[in-house]
Amino acid sequence: MNNLFKISEATSLAMHTLALMASEPEKIISVKESASFLNVSEAHLAKVLQRLSQAGYVNSTRGPKGGFLLVKSPDEVTLLDIYELIEGKIDDSNCLLDHPICTNGNCLFGDGLKKMNREIKEHLSKTTLSEVKIFLGGKNNG
Repeated sequence: MNNLFKISEATSLAMHTLALMASEPEKIISVKESASFLNVSEAHLAKVLQRLSQAGYVNSTRGPKGGFLLVKSPDEVTLLDIYELIEGKIDDSNCLLDHPICTNGNCLFGDGLKKMNREIKEHLSKTTLSEVKIFLGGKNNG
């Protein structure tokens, strides 16, 4: 079945962690520091960061002062890039089933599902990491 637009925990972690890194692009941020700030599981965040590393968004450094560093410019990474890395392409379908079953072309939801997916996709494609920075300590200094 096709799904209504959703953001999984992994996608949310990826978006929030990269936004955190975008706030200080020269700073190596540890999994522990990010997980603590976001109040999430270190193990789950580590898996998400491995995926971001494999895709070339971050580099990892081992050791006591190790962590992750954003390697792509925050101006070049959109939320859609991150979403599609984790979730795959946003479905443009307006049907929650694999095949439309509503008769006479009258969907239960009208064109609402297609419109919502289109609007979300447009927002994600126009929003870069540089626009959604999250600052450790809660202050936006930029």
